[in-house]
Amino acid sequence: MLLIYCPYCEEERSELEFRNGGDAHIARSTNIAEISDEEFEAYFFLRDNPKGVIFERWRHIHGCGRFFNAARDTVSDRFLTTYKAGEPKPNLDAAPETSATVETYEALEGAAQ
Repeated sequence: MLLIYCPYCEEERSELEFRNGGDAHIARSTNIAEISDEEFEAYFFLRDNPKGVIFERWRHIHGCGRFFNAARDTVSDRFLTTYKAGEPKPNLDAAPETSATVETYEALEGAAQ
């Protein structure tokens, strides 16, 4: 089970309590009626899907109900940090290293042949 830390509740909860809200820190138009159809399409439908660290919005739907932001590694599905909505992106280079290890089948049973 994946545990996600809610910065408002200040505790880790099961992933079943949360819903993904898409990309975080998107530049939104102040007057959507003035943008072209192509600009609207790019804003609304087109998203990057990078391999590595991404910043996302999440909602603690079955908890406090609030939106927050998270930095997540798309390769390992590991949450690097979570922070309250409205706060700037954290500097991940300054984040402390964690001592958590990921146990894989190969590590537990030996290298696959």
